Amino acid sequence: MRRSLAVLAGAAALATVCGCTTGTTGADGGATGPPPRVGAGPTAAGGPADGKAASTAPARPADAGTPSPKASATTPAPPPRVLWSPGDSGRDIRELQARLRQVAWLFEGPSGSYDARTEDAVKGFQGKRGLPRTGRTDSVTWQRLLAMTHEPDRWELYLMGGQPAAEPDARCLTGRVLCVDKTSRTLRWMIDGRTLTTVSVRFGSQYTPTREGVFRVYWKSRHHVSTLYDSPMPYAMFFSGGQAVHFSSDFAARGYAGTSHGCVNVRDEAAIAELFAQVRNGDKVVVSW
Repeated sequence: MRRSLAVLAGAAALATVCGCTTGTTGADGGATGPPPRVGAGPTAAGGPADGKAASTAPARPADAGTPSPKASATTPAPPPRVLWSPGDSGRDIRELQARLRQVAWLFEGPSGSYDARTEDAVKGFQGKRGLPRTGRTDSVTWQRLLAMTHEPDRWELYLMGGQPAAEPDARCLTGRVLCVDKTSRTLRWMIDGRTLTTVSVRFGSQYTPTREGVFRVYWKSRHHVSTLYDSPMPYAMFFSGGQAVHFSSDFAARGYAGTSHGCVNVRDEAAIAELFAQVRNGDKVVVSW
């Protein structure tokens, strides 16, 4: 017994001198160390404190998903979104042009087409306010323009014509008819309910109103000149006394900024030339709201 105790004591002393610790055999036959202390840091060999095997995947930086303040400060902001640019068309372009006209960067009435004049006007507006002079309407330019202008009304949008026609009056649905609508300011040339041509028109003022009702074309005069106002009335088609449908150079130049003396003015000379060639004396004229 004494001999056995002496052997054990010697083994313990040898282990202490060598710096080893006693271990147990794991389930897979490998040696394992003593259980780690709760809250202990890495082991002497540099392993994880929880005793689990370290991952071999590359470590992901703690801030990989969020740029550092320094990186954010040096990263340029993305450019504002472009809303409209040259070549675009439609109602939105009319509004852009109407608003540019309100701040005197455009003088022509809206056309609905983003043309060279509109591009130049946008560049001028941008440069005046320290914005990049791209000529394209981006979200920053648009917000600045909105803040300086009011919502354009219908006739600001269609100052020079081009507005859609209203549904034709029921009296226009039979025969050959010049169907004039004061609400939409349009004239339809119709035959048996089918519209062949639609043009923008303007009317007389409250002092010289265009008469409403059903009439007939009773006289056509290609190079007519008004004896009352000494003004040209080319392609005149008279339907009620001295009132006629005719071309107006003033309407072509100023749009709805002016009025007629009671006649139905057409601003598209090519269109009324075609109408004049087709319309006959006796054809019906309907003027309605």
